Formats: sequence, structure tokens, C-alpha cells
Amino acid sequence: MSHPAVKLHLEAASQAILAMSSQGPAIVSAARMLADCLRGGGKILWCGNGGSAGQAQHLSTELVVRLAPTRNRRALASIALSTDTSLLTACANDYGYEKIFARQVEALGQRQDVLVGLSTSGNSANVVQAFEAARQKEMGCILLAGESGGRLGPLASVALCVPATLCHHIQEAHLAIGHLLCDLTERQLFDGETLE
Repeated sequence: MSHPAVKLHLEAASQAILAMSSQGPAIVSAARMLADCLRGGGKILWCGNGGSAGQAQHLSTELVVRLAPTRNRRALASIALSTDTSLLTACANDYGYEKIFARQVEALGQRQDVLVGLSTSGNSANVVQAFEAARQKEMGCILLAGESGGRLGPLASVALCVPATLCHHIQEAHLAIGHLLCDLTERQLFDGETLE
């Protein structure tokens, strides 16, 4: 017999993911925003810290390479802002860690682009500053956060907030929602689907 923690953890993760089905319209809105951005020649920028940085890189890669192995398609313009260690350390040293994403949004972001920020608390200072920089450029901002969305909630064009309190369950839901966003984006761009 397995340890009781196994069942409890998997049930809690499943509940966090399934609870996001109530945010279906917001998820569709975010997926439309991504597809419209890419269709219009824009790019997707991703940011987050720690595990959220890893997920940002993962999800950005799904767009550049592909999500579904049955869908051979062109690469999509997507960049994770946590991957250039020289840039991150130089910016943190010269301007402070809070600026590491905003500086890149300032350099790379254009009006037609979309910034996706992952923050379990919704209060990560460097993601907040990235959203503020994106809003100055009139970019769309999609937030993946927990509970209320924190300081980032009001800055987001679309906020997808997981109703859970533990960071790891929030991140598990973020990965599921991120994969769903990538799938819905591919469906719109390459399968001719119109999201209702």
C-alpha cells in the first residue's frame, strides 16, 4: 500500500487544476491574445522566478518547437527572459534584481507583443516591474498566479489565478494551464479553429 501522502498530494494537485475550469472564458481570452499576437507578427515574452522561471522556459519552448507531436508547423516567436545569465547578472549588479525582466521588456518588447508572467504570490517585484514596462509599451499582459493575483492582478490584461495556497500546487496548475494555452494557440493558428 502506498503512503497516504501520495494520494493526498495528487488529489490536491488535481483539485487545483480542475478548479481552473471555472476560468474557462479567461483562459480562452488569453489563448486568443497569444494567437492574435503571433498572427500579427508579434512575439511572446515569458518571465518568472525559481520554479516559475523553469516553467516560463518550458512553455516558451513549446511555442518555438511544438506542443503536439502530430502537428508539424512553423516555429513561433517566443522568448523566456530568464535564460541569459550574462544579462541577468549584469542587470542585477548594475540596476538591481527587480529590473532584470523590465530591462529586457524595454529592449525587446513592442506594442504587438504579449508578456506572460508567472508568480505564485502575484507579488514578485521583478515581474511587477516587467508588467509595468509592458503596459508603458501598450503590450498585453497575461498573468498566471495564485489566489487573488496579488500586486500583479490589476496590471494584467488577463489574470489566471489558481485557487490554492501551496506554491507547488499552484505551479502544477500553472503547467497544466500553460500547456492548454499552447495547445489552444496551435489550434487557432494551424488547425483553423475559432475559439468560442
